[in-house]
Amino acid sequence: MSSADTPPTLDPTALARWQARAPAASPWLHEEVGRRMQERLAWMARAPQTWCDWEPVRGGMQTHDLIVQRYPKSSCWIVQQQPEQQRVAAQRWRTPRWARWAGRAAVHLQEPAPQSLDMLWANMALHQQAQPPAVLRRWAQWLKPDGMVLFSCLGPDTLQQLRSLYQQLGWPPPAQQFTDMHDLGDMLAANGFAEPVMDMECIELQYTSTERLLQELRELGRNLHPQRFAALRGRQWLAQWHQALQSLADAQGRIGLTFEIVYGHAIKAAPAMPVAAQTHISLADMRQSLQKHRRET
Repeated sequence: MSSADTPPTLDPTALARWQARAPAASPWLHEEVGRRMQERLAWMARAPQTWCDWEPVRGGMQTHDLIVQRYPKSSCWIVQQQPEQQRVAAQRWRTPRWARWAGRAAVHLQEPAPQSLDMLWANMALHQQAQPPAVLRRWAQWLKPDGMVLFSCLGPDTLQQLRSLYQQLGWPPPAQQFTDMHDLGDMLAANGFAEPVMDMECIELQYTSTERLLQELRELGRNLHPQRFAALRGRQWLAQWHQALQSLADAQGRIGLTFEIVYGHAIKAAPAMPVAAQTHISLADMRQSLQKHRRET
């Protein structure tokens, strides 16, 4: 695993441990980001006939249902990698037989076949992958040529107030660094996608108590920085932590934390036609190329 394939700072062992223990529920922030991202589907010229939701139990179960309402006739594949989250997904979304008889679109709780999807959706998941390029290649394999990927994740300005406070106090970093959106765009282009479009927004959440702030952070994840404090913290340090965070409060006693949200979408690149002194092109590839040309002209 090369350094170019990994986020700036992330401990893969700690990540795997967190993923196995993460609550099978969608944090509020994930649902809010998913709600904002699904509004962008209105820009799509054609409704997908087949689509996949990558890790929706943590990524946003309510958001998944919003997309189903938007595309009620589209078949969906749900990919969950952890057993407990697979169980929750099956309980929530398994298609009953009566629904199939009634003509309701099927939900498949398994990985899609290669080149079978028109759209892949991944909300607030890519920053919790040890090898984002490998995940992007996997998504590209599932998509049809001209299929679309849409994703969101945390960006590098996330928790900037906490990072500054920890640095001032001489504490290890409070969280791993997150990949810059321009680097994510480069990863898309290098792993089977064309026309990547990246943008970001900063969401500032305000907390009326340090206890509520800590609860929010624990729901979102864990500190996966390789240089995090290696042992368990005690009650004395926790009391010191709560006191230190009070220094971030405004005149009304509210503590603000910034979350940078990166959005990306891209098109699965069409396979390149081989060029040689004598070139053989299959009838299927020729038909696909002609159809693409007609859409663009």
